[in-house]
Amino acid sequence: MASSFDSWCFKFFPMALITLAMIICKFSVADPLPAVFSPSPWSPAHATFYGDETASETMGGACGYGNLFSNGYGTDTAALSTTLFNDGYACGTCYQIKCDQSPWCYPGVPYTTVTATNLCPPNWAEDSNNGGWCNPPRVHFDMSKPAFMKIAQWKAGIVPVMYRRVPCVTPGGIRFYFQGNGYWMLVYVMNVGGGGDIAQMWVKGSKTGWISMSHNWGATYQAFATLGGQSLSFKLTSYTSKETIIAWNVTPDNWNVGSTYTADVNFH
Repeated sequence: MASSFDSWCFKFFPMALITLAMIICKFSVADPLPAVFSPSPWSPAHATFYGDETASETMGGACGYGNLFSNGYGTDTAALSTTLFNDGYACGTCYQIKCDQSPWCYPGVPYTTVTATNLCPPNWAEDSNNGGWCNPPRVHFDMSKPAFMKIAQWKAGIVPVMYRRVPCVTPGGIRFYFQGNGYWMLVYVMNVGGGGDIAQMWVKGSKTGWISMSHNWGATYQAFATLGGQSLSFKLTSYTSKETIIAWNVTPDNWNVGSTYTADVNFH
């Protein structure tokens, strides 16, 4: 039976527009759309770079992404100061960065986009305005050299920038890399879209209910459970948008540590 809201819709719209009325009315009473991460306002910061043109020194890092090339992050990456890093919860977040009011800026370059893959630790031996660029409470990006060279001449060393958080545009679904043993699972979460970050995570074996996972370090989550011989599903909540998604049957029953499995879902 049609609801009173449906009946009102059909009376309001002419019969010639009945199809459109059905679309509009049904859409209006449907479940809310998933949260979509939107860009933040522009804010001031500073940027330096580390490593050379190969970006080899950016591999690994405090987020646990390992080989940034094979895992899809490439050279457009940055290490965040402690203020931005947020104990690893900012791993995977994406930023547009533009050089601002420096003679070293490349003219006509609006911005470049980077993904947070590492921590720029404090250097308390240096003054925050003279070498200790990543000391709290400074907001700082230590970019890969190839990324830095897209916005400024590398000889500058450090430049003032404007930055903003933007949605992470990722191809395909979230990826899960497994480590651990028969009683402990450590999962590296990669290729996260939308806000790029994870606040909470659960795992479910084909023979279990949902098991809460705890944040270990960087972009890794752990569960102390025996889950061998079961296909695994994951539930994830975005740190920024609070959206929760479920990735059903990400692995087969015979999954292995040291392997990466890709879900068919991602954040918006």
